Amino acid sequence: MTDFSVVGGGVAGLVVARRLALSGAEVVLFEASDRLGGTVARHEVAGIGLDAGAESFAVRGGAVASLLAELGMAGDIVEPRPGPAWLQPARGAAVPLPATALLGIPADPLADDVVRVVGREAALRAASLDALPLGPTPTSLGALVRERLGEHMLDRLVAPVVHGVHSQHPDDLPIERAHPGLPAALIEAGSLTGAVARLRAAAPPGSAVAGIRGGINRLVPALGDDLERHGGKVRLGIRVEDPAALDGTVVIAASDLAAAPRLGRRIDLVTLVVEQDELDAAPRGSGLLVAAGAPVAARALTHATAKWAWLREAADGRHVLRLSYDAVPADPIAAARADAEVLLAVALPVVVGSAHVAWIRPAPASSSGAIVVGETVAGSGLAGIVAHAERTAIDLLAR
Repeated sequence: MTDFSVVGGGVAGLVVARRLALSGAEVVLFEASDRLGGTVARHEVAGIGLDAGAESFAVRGGAVASLLAELGMAGDIVEPRPGPAWLQPARGAAVPLPATALLGIPADPLADDVVRVVGREAALRAASLDALPLGPTPTSLGALVRERLGEHMLDRLVAPVVHGVHSQHPDDLPIERAHPGLPAALIEAGSLTGAVARLRAAAPPGSAVAGIRGGINRLVPALGDDLERHGGKVRLGIRVEDPAALDGTVVIAASDLAAAPRLGRRIDLVTLVVEQDELDAAPRGSGLLVAAGAPVAARALTHATAKWAWLREAADGRHVLRLSYDAVPADPIAAARADAEVLLAVALPVVVGSAHVAWIRPAPASSSGAIVVGETVAGSGLAGIVAHAERTAIDLLAR
């Protein structure tokens, strides 16, 4: 008899199903498509195996690293190569992101690298606002930054960074989801910049993100194989219309069943493989985040071969660029090439391969009372999704 039925074979569904199966429970996972992984996917561009979705994970909390260790992949965790990310402001040339910031929120609004981005007047305004006594904490990160640091700091620095990390505006991001320790640090420090300074000081040394040698997509077959190794059953190509008709306790990991009845947001990703020796020096570090009003349509560019040493080796002298868009251009490949030339300030005459994929960021889960895991409840980002799925499995087993 089936103890648990899991609907949806993305990472969240795989994680919760695997954890339940490890306990000895009878688990069946249903996936409507012909493959597992959801937005964690692989594609080949110019003969190079690349991530078609997420290409890194936040190390905060350690949930993903612990999972990889259980799967025998701890030795494949890699940190990005040292080097700053950059910001393309609405006006002027690209600049390195401030060094002492969290999601773009500066620990010192008057630091030279912050002033270079937002301007002296906005920096002074931010310092003045954050010196005021704390009031009730707003629910969204955007409202908090606007209140404590001002509109210009939000628009010119924080919003581009948050969009690059969470694929949404700070006004739509709950504070706890942006950083679980931020509300408590805010109260302890008495200011937003002081909270950022505390959180940065308490963070372990090393990069805030990590990857997997060969690509994040390697996590999917590892989870699927381990699930089946422990007795879990995977059913591909089966769309569940009525979860209540399934056997056992039902866990919803499919966004179309979990999300509120409204459309999610589309994210388009264009990958270019180019030949250009000028990129060997990584002129914009690991890539750029883009402020609203900048002279390009892209919202972010990742110079993936500058970011990941394993990929630089695999690309054999070529360069991999990933550009994300909120609205798909009429000609995505041509637009990405033109935007990359502007952002990198380098001509790209030789494009040897390209790909365009689109993903839907689902709306938040509806309050149906169902047991739900995945992005609709945990937000974007593997760290939060994996941690929430693990907690859910533990809670279910405790029942």
